[in-house]
This record gives sequence, C-alpha cells and structure tokens, in this order.
Amino acid sequence: MKIRKEIKVGVVFVVATAILIWGLMYLKGLELLKTSRTFYAVYDQVNGLVAANPISIKGLNVGQVKKLYFDPHNPEKIIVELYVLGDYPIAKNSSARIFSSSLLGAPEVEIIPGDSKIMAVSGDTLLSQTEATLGQEVNKQLLPLKTKAENLISSIDSIATIVQQVLNKNTRDNLVEAIEHVKQALGNIANTTQNLDTLMGSQRNNLSKIINNVEQISSNLKQNNDKITNILTNFSNISDSLSRARIPLTIANVNKAIVDLDSTLMKINKGEGTVGQLLSNEQLYKEVEKAARDLNLLLEDIRKNPGKYVKVSVF
Repeated sequence: MKIRKEIKVGVVFVVATAILIWGLMYLKGLELLKTSRTFYAVYDQVNGLVAANPISIKGLNVGQVKKLYFDPHNPEKIIVELYVLGDYPIAKNSSARIFSSSLLGAPEVEIIPGDSKIMAVSGDTLLSQTEATLGQEVNKQLLPLKTKAENLISSIDSIATIVQQVLNKNTRDNLVEAIEHVKQALGNIANTTQNLDTLMGSQRNNLSKIINNVEQISSNLKQNNDKITNILTNFSNISDSLSRARIPLTIANVNKAIVDLDSTLMKINKGEGTVGQLLSNEQLYKEVEKAARDLNLLLEDIRKNPGKYVKVSVF
C-alpha cells in the first residue's frame, strides 16, 4: 500500500518539530530524557535574576531558573521556579541563594544543601537567601570612605576659609615683622654666644683658680669634718639648754611686767598717785620745786655756817 505524500510530509514535520523542541530545550538546559525536579523559593528582591540563569550546587551547574513572578497572595514577594536536573539529594532545609559570581556577571542561584534527614521533593519550597552584588558590596565598603572624604574636604574647606580670614594683610605684615624680630633675636643670641666664648677664653685662668679654690674649700671641709661635727653638737646642746631654760615662762613674766608698767604709766598720765599729781598738778609741782630750792639754800647755809645751827659745849 502506497503511503500518501501528505502523510509523509506530516510525519517529517512532526519529527522535525520534535527535534526542534528537543534542541531548544537542550540549549536551555531542559533535557527531556533526564530526571528533573522543580523547586520554589520566595524572595523580597532578586537582584536582576531572570529566567534561564544557571543553578548550581557546590559550583556544579545542575539546572536553570524556569520562571519568576510575583506572589499572587503577597505582591511584595517574588516566587522563583527552580528547574533542577538529576537526582542529587537535596535536604528539606536547603537554601537557594542568589549571588553574582563577578562584578559584571549575571546573578545566579546556588543551592546550599542543608543538614536535614528529610529530603526535598519536587514542588517543595526551599529557604531563600539573597547575597548583595559585588557592586553593592563595593558601594558598601566605599560608603564610609566617601563619607570620610566628604568630611575631610569640608574640614579642609573650613580650615582654608579660617586661614584666609586670619592671614589678612595686617596679619601677614605682623608675621613678617615677627620673623624679622626672630632673626634679630637669633643674631643677638649668636653674638652673645660669641661674647661668652670670648669671655670664657679670656677668663679661663680665673675660672681654673676659682675651681681650685672650691676644691680646696671642699678639702678643708672634709679635713675639718670632726670640728664641724663638734660645732653642730654644741649648737644642739645650746638648743637643748634653751629649751630647758623655761623661756616661755620668762617671756610671760616680762609681758606681765610690761603690762604693769603700762598700767602705771596710764595712771601717771591720768594724774593718779603722787607721781601723777606731781606731773599733772602745776601748783604742786611749783611748791615741790620751791621746797627743793629752799632745802638746797638751807643745806648751803649749813655748810657755810655750821656754828649757826650746831652749838658745841666743852665740859
């Protein structure tokens, strides 16, 4: 029985279509003749992950990302379908980590095996992790340096402004004048040093004599050490004698006598007592003076004319 031409064309078309589909699936990493499983992971953000990005386990490519879409129950979450080939055992608590293998490389998914004894099956949802991209890590590391650089630039700008304000024309002139004064002071110090050097050179002999005299004095002190010790001992004994001399009591008695004398002088000044009356009463003073003068005249007359006052009889 002859096969009709249309049937042949149809069979060839079907075979070619099947081969084309298989080839496309192979190019995408979806091999129809191998065991495959589909897992899910839920992320807050996927860092540019797209369908057909590779999936690896311990660095070995085991599949690819099949589909990404927003969670219909929670639009803030993104669901990623992971198409995994082979029968490599994947624990229930394994994690699907999104990472970038290079600075400009596309993001990938790495399945990090867990330690659970229960194995995941097709359709299970794995734990999710998102690693910052290398660009984000670089930005994160450079951000503190950027902040410090900005602060440094701001500080430099402030310092420059302050310096510009401080170093005005008057300040610059004052600095120049101060530098000139410093130069003059240094010149004076140099001249003084030279003069001292000249003086030391001219007075070297005198300095030598002075040093010799000091050495002789030191030698004499050393030789008379015993005498100096005796002198110090005598001073110590004198100090002990003074401490036992009841000097405080003597000073107290002297103070008392001074107080009494002061009291007496005050009474005399007030005209109290005989001496006070004599000093303050002018009439009494004149009478005493007259009596003293009369007494002196009487004594003078007795000296010149003793017979007048003394009669001597001889028996």
